Amino acid sequence: MARRDDAEFAAFAAACAPGLRRTAYLMCGDWDRAADVVQEALIRVYLAWPRLDPDRDVRAYARRTAVRVAIDQSRRRSSQEVPTARLGERPAADPTDRVADRALLMAALAELPPRQRACVVLRYYEDLSVETVAEVLGCRTGTVKSQTARGLGALRVAYARHGGELVDPEPGARTHAEGVMP
Repeated sequence: MARRDDAEFAAFAAACAPGLRRTAYLMCGDWDRAADVVQEALIRVYLAWPRLDPDRDVRAYARRTAVRVAIDQSRRRSSQEVPTARLGERPAADPTDRVADRALLMAALAELPPRQRACVVLRYYEDLSVETVAEVLGCRTGTVKSQTARGLGALRVAYARHGGELVDPEPGARTHAEGVMP
């Protein structure tokens, strides 16, 4: 069995935890749950640490683990938990605070099924390629494309339902529903 280097793992965890937490927050919509997701993901990465190849992208493995933990937790969510539109206090400054419609977007994002939410978050927030998202989620690229398309459509509907105004990026531009990605 390979030997564990705790100092190396601690440095890795400190460096990637903030990014993992932002991604987890977008997945679950709650900073406290996001911290729990990151903690669970880092525990799993720590257990796998001796087996991980340092030449491979360990951050990608950690991100994939965090996304899978978030999806798993959303499936296990208690029926007693009730989502709320009111956001609690945030312990750290969020770079997306400047977006006026952030609360509406988060409420709409929370309505997406976990796989669609994961595809939308990884493609448009993390700016990952279709192939990378497919690898993270353990599925085919066609599945990522269809889940992303469905997720964007559902996100638009939910965003409008919550009172957000949809803006056409270019006058006369076709929407995804018409066959062109926005």
